[in-house]
Formats: sequence, structure tokens, C-alpha cells
Amino acid sequence: MNEPILQLDLPGLKKVRSGKVREVYDLGDRFLLVASDRISAFDVIMPNGIPRKGEVLTQFSHFWFEKFAALVPNHLLAGANDPLEVGVQALACLPPPQLADLQRRSMLVKKARPLAIECIVRGYLSGSGWKEYQKAQTVCGIPLPAGLTESAELPEPIFTPSTKAEAGHDENISFAEAGQIVGPDRATQARDLSLKLYRAGRDYARQRGIIIADTKFEFGLFEGKLILIDEVLTPDSSRFWPADQYAPGRGQPSFDKQFVRDYLETLHWNKTPPGPKLPDDVVAKTSATYLEAYERLTGKKL
Repeated sequence: MNEPILQLDLPGLKKVRSGKVREVYDLGDRFLLVASDRISAFDVIMPNGIPRKGEVLTQFSHFWFEKFAALVPNHLLAGANDPLEVGVQALACLPPPQLADLQRRSMLVKKARPLAIECIVRGYLSGSGWKEYQKAQTVCGIPLPAGLTESAELPEPIFTPSTKAEAGHDENISFAEAGQIVGPDRATQARDLSLKLYRAGRDYARQRGIIIADTKFEFGLFEGKLILIDEVLTPDSSRFWPADQYAPGRGQPSFDKQFVRDYLETLHWNKTPPGPKLPDDVVAKTSATYLEAYERLTGKKL
């Protein structure tokens, strides 16, 4: 198995941000985003990564950006296969194998200003939503019908925004609170786009044998317009379940980092940094599920 890439320092390029997964470099009139193989769970970055994860996330996002292009504009300027052709000449000094890997995990994007909220859509009752439902028959304060079971499909997808924490845990907020943060018109636009994109992605994925239980979208402002940014419907930002094994009333097998979450839930760990090292079998299984999810959804091999 390839060694995971946890840190990325590119010669001659100015790094302006290091996120949970992505490194952001300022190229003057655009950004270069490079996805590492870091993995986080419960908003904590684990000390070891998942081989090829950054490549999978980038290629997933390229696939969905193209598929959703008619629904919403996005931040993509150039694909992962051609950064040199669009002026990132500083990368030409890299050894060919390193450059090839970098190309597969890179995006050149517009300099959008991110909205200060996470746009989460839930189509099924799982995770923290299921825990809240058992206590209050609500998810993020939204009342739901009685009698739903774990992993049940909701009558309609719901929009449950959260804050965007640079460090620590994001916090669920109401739609009204989201409107106070970004303005009511922007919040409404972000909600409507999020629900539209989720339904489109959910319907496509179901045809490919995958249930997208929930997901998170990111939007930004560019030249006064709201555009789709960051990553889209990846195993990091979504819960993917195999449709042929779906059975409400229990937790589901998954194609995403739920495998990591499930392992961490067995530990006596308070879900604050530092994160525990993931065992080799958890790393290998997670890498394989990321790759399988990509191949199932796109029909292509990486």
C-alpha cells in the first residue's frame, strides 16, 4: 500500500491555509487546492492518514462539479490533470512521480469568499441526528414524525446548517441563526441549492447502488454570486451506504469514513486532540472503501 501523504510543502508556492485535509496555495489571481491523505473524525485529525484518500476526494469533486455544472456555478478553473498547462510553473521542478500524484489531488480554483456556515442536508436518520431524535423526536431542532427507526429515510430531506469552526467542533444552528450570520437571502439561496444538489446526487447515486444518507456542501461568493466550492459529495463530506445491504432499524455498512468513526467509538477517547493512531486494518479497509465508492459512482477506476 502506498504511504499516505500527510504534509504538503511545495517549493516556490505561498501556502495560505492548512485545513483538516486540504492545503491552499495563493497563485495571485487563483488558489491551488491540494488534498492530503489526512483524515479527521469528530473534527479531530488523526495522526496517520489513508493512502490515496486525497486523490479520491479530488477526483470525486471533479466528477460532481461537472455533473452539477448546469445546476450551480462552481469554483473550478482547471482540473487535476493540467496544473502545469495553466501556469503553475513552480511545480515543474518536482520529480515526475511526485508531480503525477500532485496532479491527481489538485484543483485550481477561483478566489471565492466562503460562506461562514456549513450547508448540511440529511436524507436519512443517522449519526447525531438519530441520537437527538431518540431524545426529542427532532433533528437539529426540526420536528420529525413519530415512529422512525435508525437509518430510516426521512419523508423529505432537511437542511440543518452549522457553524464553521476553524478548530474544534462545528455547532448545529437553526435556519434563522444561519440567516443572521450570512443574511436571510443568502441563507435561503444556500438552503435551496443544497437541497437541489442533494436530491440530484442522491438520485444518481441510487442508480449506481449507493445511498447518500447525508452530506455537507460549501458555498462561496465570487463576483457577487453564490458558487459551489471545496469538495462535493465525497466520502469525507457524506455518508455512503451500499443500497443492496440497506435495512432500516440499525446502523448501516458504509463506503465512507463511518468505518473510522465506528472504530473510534469503541475507544475510551474523549474526542478531543490528539486523535488516536488508527490500526493498519482500519486504514487499509478505509482506503479500499473510498476507492470502491469512487468506482461504483463514476464507473471509472483510479
